This record gives sequence, C-alpha cells and structure tokens, in this order.
Amino acid sequence: MENLTKIPSVLVCPLDWGIGHATRSVPVIRHFLEHGFRVVIAADRRPLAFLRLEFPDLEFVRFPGTHITYPQGSLMLLKLFFQGPKLLWGIYREHKQLRKLIAEKRIDLVFSDNRYGLWSKEILSVFMTHQLRINVPGSLNLFTPLLQRLNYTIIQRYTECWVPDFENHKGLAGELSHPARLPNHLHYIGTLSRFSGARHQAALYEVPPFEILILLSGPEPQRTILEEALLGQLQHTDLKTVVVRGITERREERKFSEHIRIFSHLESEILQEYLRKALVVICRSGYSSIMDIAAMGKKAIFIPTPGQTEQEYLARYLKSKKIYFSMSQKEFDLIYALEMSKNYPGMVLENDYKLLKERIEKLGLGKEDRR
Repeated sequence: MENLTKIPSVLVCPLDWGIGHATRSVPVIRHFLEHGFRVVIAADRRPLAFLRLEFPDLEFVRFPGTHITYPQGSLMLLKLFFQGPKLLWGIYREHKQLRKLIAEKRIDLVFSDNRYGLWSKEILSVFMTHQLRINVPGSLNLFTPLLQRLNYTIIQRYTECWVPDFENHKGLAGELSHPARLPNHLHYIGTLSRFSGARHQAALYEVPPFEILILLSGPEPQRTILEEALLGQLQHTDLKTVVVRGITERREERKFSEHIRIFSHLESEILQEYLRKALVVICRSGYSSIMDIAAMGKKAIFIPTPGQTEQEYLARYLKSKKIYFSMSQKEFDLIYALEMSKNYPGMVLENDYKLLKERIEKLGLGKEDRR
C-alpha cells in the first residue's frame, strides 16, 4: 500500500547555455505539478536564478554543467568541435552525479532538457530536444554522420525522447525536429511556452506605451556585442524601446536615454505584458524565444548568434516561409530591418498541452496512477 500512495519525484534539469532551456521547461514543470509530482529542479547559473524566481516554493539543487567558451567571431561550432573531449567528459561527470542525486533525493523520474548525461538504468528518464538533426557548417560536413550517430546513441539511452514541436508539416523547427530518420521512442508534444494562453488573458500589469521590445539572451561575449550594437543604432532614433538584457541574477532598471528603458530581467508575468504591447520584438532566433513569440502572436525580427548553426537555420527557415524577418548580426541595420519586417506578419501558435499530458500520464507515476 505504501508504494501506491507514495508521491513520485521528478528531477528537472535544463541545459545551462543561456536561459532558453529553462524558460521552455516552465510549462513542463507546471504539468508535472498538476499531475501530483514532487518536483526537484537541478540547474546552475542563469537557469538556476530564473527558475528560482518562477518557482520559489520548489526544491533546488545546484547542478553544474560543462562550461563552454565561445569565440567573438563566427567560428562557434568549430570551437565547440575542438571542445568535444571536454563535452564528453562533462556528460560522464553529470551521469555520475545523477546517480548520487537519485539516491539522496529519492528520485523516480529524470526530465532532461538537452543534458546528455542524465539517463538512468535504475529509473525512468526523459530526454527533450528539438534538435534531432545536427547542423554543421560546410567545412565540417565530413563529421555529420559521426555526430548524428553519437547524438542518437546517447538519446537511445533514455526511456523516452520528447520533441517540443508539432509532428505535421515539419512543425516550427523544420528539419531540425523532423529529420529523415527518427528515434524509435520519440514523441512530439507540441510547442512549449511559459506564455501559453496569455494572449486571451486580461492584462495583469499596466506598462507605458512603447514600440520595440529587445530581448537579449545567449552566451557571452555575443550577448554583450549585440546589446552594444543595438543601443548604438537606437540612440540615433526616437523609437520608444524597452531592452531586457537577459541577466537573471540582477534586478536593475535604468533609462539609457529619453526613449530607451533597460531592465536586467523581467519576471514572466511582467514580461508577457511588455510582449503584449510591443509592436515588434527583436531577439535571437533561439527556439525557445521563437516559441514564446509565436505563443503571443507577435511580429519579430531575428538576429541569429554568429556561428550558431541551429539559430542560423531557424532564422533562414522562418524567413523563407515569410513568417519572420531576420538579418545577420554583422549586417544588421535597424531601420532597414523594421521596414522589411512589415512584409512578415508573424504567426499565432497555440498548444492545449494534450500531448504533453498524455506523455506524463503514460509514464505511470502521476496521481491518476495512485488512485
């Protein structure tokens, strides 16, 4: 009888390269809680700071990832390639750490958002990713089959693989989430956004009128480089602009000029009101940002992180569909981009989370299984 009434525990662990993986984990955490799970969040750096703000009553464990250094130029993937041994060692290290956490925290299920070392032979484990297909630049095409094989070999160690996209029509992520060959334990769960349903809600906060919302995110030094470039162009205009720097560990607000307000970070409920009021959003083409913007039905201009082939692909793909305008960071011209974006209407993409609920229920651990 004890086992029938035991509250199951899930360890939620997002990748800590920026906060995108943490933001898209928010609806997953909410649904685990609705299904009666005790949720323990294992994270580090900005994802840890972000999730503490979103879920102050949950239990947290600092779980360091592999710290990767990024170049200032456009050779990011090449530099990541040469840090391959470091990444593999990090996967091995976090796998060993996981075994201790399972015992210490009495974990029944592990949910990993792109953390490759978090499978377990002892309990159920779920790996979530939208990047089933590994994109590499032409100079490294020789290694594509090897990287793809390695990617699937690790994913197959998990009980299930969840893809935050829709199955039909190549979804929102195109070939990244719809490659020719799929893992045999894959399940599409629909797009994920912490702002799901917010378009239909009454405004929670009053925000002053403005035109452009800039959302900065991602690895340094590229985050700072883009911030400085955009502020440099904005100061020569009178466009009313709000800049959110994506620095979750600070609580700072300041006026850069008469028409530019800067926040280090905004909590989700407040940020959704700025998204609601913005005429256009400028941000990286990270997949989590794209899902948030689609959930709010906003127009957007994307600037992919230089050398990050996933973001470059997503920006090209959505631009080719005439949905969102994008420009490279090197060539970015604010006034030109704003004018061109008038021809790209954006989209509204909503998810009722039926598929996610089904997957959680089929794990056989939730409250409906303990009745």
